[in-house]
Amino acid sequence: MDRNFPTADVGVFGGSGLYEFVDALDVVHVTTPWGAPAAPVTLGEIDGVRVAFLPRHGAAHELPPHRVEYRANVDAMRQLGVRALLAPFAAGSLRPDRCPGDLVVVDQLVDRTSGRAETFHDRFDDGPCHVSMADPYDGELRAAVLDAAAHLEMAVHDGGTVVVVNGPRFSTRAESQWFRAMGADLVNMTQHPEAALAREAGIPYAGIALVTDYDAGVAGDPSIAPVTQDEVFACFERNLDRLRTLLFATIAPFSVPSSTSVPASR
Repeated sequence: MDRNFPTADVGVFGGSGLYEFVDALDVVHVTTPWGAPAAPVTLGEIDGVRVAFLPRHGAAHELPPHRVEYRANVDAMRQLGVRALLAPFAAGSLRPDRCPGDLVVVDQLVDRTSGRAETFHDRFDDGPCHVSMADPYDGELRAAVLDAAAHLEMAVHDGGTVVVVNGPRFSTRAESQWFRAMGADLVNMTQHPEAALAREAGIPYAGIALVTDYDAGVAGDPSIAPVTQDEVFACFERNLDRLRTLLFATIAPFSVPSSTSVPASR
C-alpha cells in the first residue's frame, strides 16, 4: 500500500447513473501499474466509516464497459486500504419475476466477455497464484447487505446469477434466450473482471444489481419491448435513492468480514 494516501474502510464502485456518493473530505489521484483509475477517488465518511468512491466508467461515463481498466480501479482501492468493496450495477432481467426496479444481491456470475485484461498476474515471478472463484461474491459481505435491507424493510432478492457480456451493445433475442436457458437471472457488462480482480487483491466484494429492463423482452409477452439505453438510465435514476439508502445502511455499521485474506492458490 502507498502510505502517502489516506486510507478508507469501504470502497464503492459507482455504476450507470451513480457518479457521486459521499461528500468529499478529500479527493485522491491514484496511480497504478495499469495507469490511472477511471476517475479520481472521492473520500468521505458515513457514520464514522471512511468510504472511498470511484465511478467505474469515469466521472462523465466516458468509458464503455470493454474499455474500463478494471485492474487500475481495483488496485486503487487496494492502495487505499479498503477492507470491503460494494459494487452496485445496472442489470437487465432474464426472468419475469426479476422486475425493473428490483434489487438483487447476486451470488454467481458467468463470464461471456472477451479481450479484457482479467488478472493482475501476467507473470508468476513470485510463484503461481490461482484463486478460487467457485463463489465469486463474499458471503459475509452479501449477508451484511441483506441484513441492511431487512432492517430497512426493503425487498431484495437473495442470490442470482449474472451473465457478463462485453457490450456496449445489448443482447440479441437468441442470446437472451440462451442465457435464460443456461440458468442466468440477469445480464450485465461490468461484473467481470471486477469481481475476479477483487478476489485476487484479497478484498471481499459484493455485487448489488439494480434491474433496469427486461433485456431482449419476455418470451410470450409482446407488450414488453427490448431494452433501450434511455430506459436503463431512466430506471436507474428513478431508483437511485433506494440504492443509496441501502448502501448507506450497509456501510454505517460496517465491521471487517473475516474473509479478508487472499484465497489460497492451487
